This record gives sequence, C-alpha cells and structure tokens, in this order.
Amino acid sequence: MPRKTAVRKKPAKKTARKVAKKPVRARSAAQGKVARTLPGAKTGKASAAAPAVGDAPVRAYIASLPAAQRAIARRFDTLIGKTIPGVHRCIKWGMSFYGAGDGWFVSCGGFVDHVKITFLHGTKLKPVPPVGTGKYTRGVDVEHAKDLDEQQVAAWILQASRFPGLGAGRKKGAGRK
Repeated sequence: MPRKTAVRKKPAKKTARKVAKKPVRARSAAQGKVARTLPGAKTGKASAAAPAVGDAPVRAYIASLPAAQRAIARRFDTLIGKTIPGVHRCIKWGMSFYGAGDGWFVSCGGFVDHVKITFLHGTKLKPVPPVGTGKYTRGVDVEHAKDLDEQQVAAWILQASRFPGLGAGRKKGAGRK
C-alpha cells in the first residue's frame, strides 16, 4: 500500500503591502492654511495667466477670478494704487505683482478659497505678516473682502516699497519696460 505523504500548504500570499506613511507635519499659525490652486490652473501656479507687464493684464487677471476672490483682489489693487501713486503692475507666475522703483515688492494671487497677498521682504516688516514659509516672504491670506485690514496692509505696502524688489539690480533694459 502506498504511503501517504503529508501535503504542506504554502502560506497565502499577502496581496496588500503596508505602506509606510510619512508623518504629517503640523503647520504653525504663522504658516497658515495650505493653498490650493484654482480649478484648471497649471501646476504650481495660481492661474494660467500669461506673463505680461502693465495695468491692463493685471485688471484682466483680476476680472478672471471667481467673484469672492475678485472682490478681494480689486480692493487690494485699489488700495495699492492709492498708497503708491504710479505703482507698476505685471503678471508673473500666474498672479499679479506690484512694484515701485527697481523691482516688484508684493504679489496678489487668487486661490480656491482665498487671496494670498505676499510681501517679498515680509520678514523685515513691522509687525511681520502672519503667513509664510519662505526665508524672506510673509503675507496674509484673505478669505472675504470684508476681512482685508486696509490700514495694516497699506502700512506694509509703504514699508515693503522701500526695499529693493524682485528684479532689482538687473542691467538696464533687462528688467521692466
């Protein structure tokens, strides 16, 4: 009679591997909320607005924003025009930039649920604006037009306009036209 051998069962294959998740770092109050881009925006940009210099492209960019963000951006654009007569405007990296003298010192960009106003030398301003993760930049995220503190933002605009801006120090003719 043939001898029966014990059949060893192979252990079942694991179909799902455990994936180690990176711990989520908590954002400080100074860093604010995580910004999301507008629907249909290019990756890493606030919008698909093409680079351009002048008042008309900035006003067209502002008009292209959703109603809530458009109201905030218009208030900021009006405020900076009153605060710095003859301010220069342009579109860079999908958002509006404002400058005086040799360079751009503040930007204003619309995102899904807020407008971000960023001062390029924000860490030098008094008081330092609350939102920012860069080495030098700080600003504010405004969710509603009524939340824009025009007096404080105007004070920051005046201070920031005194520092050399983005593009300052370039050879003549290579910068703004």
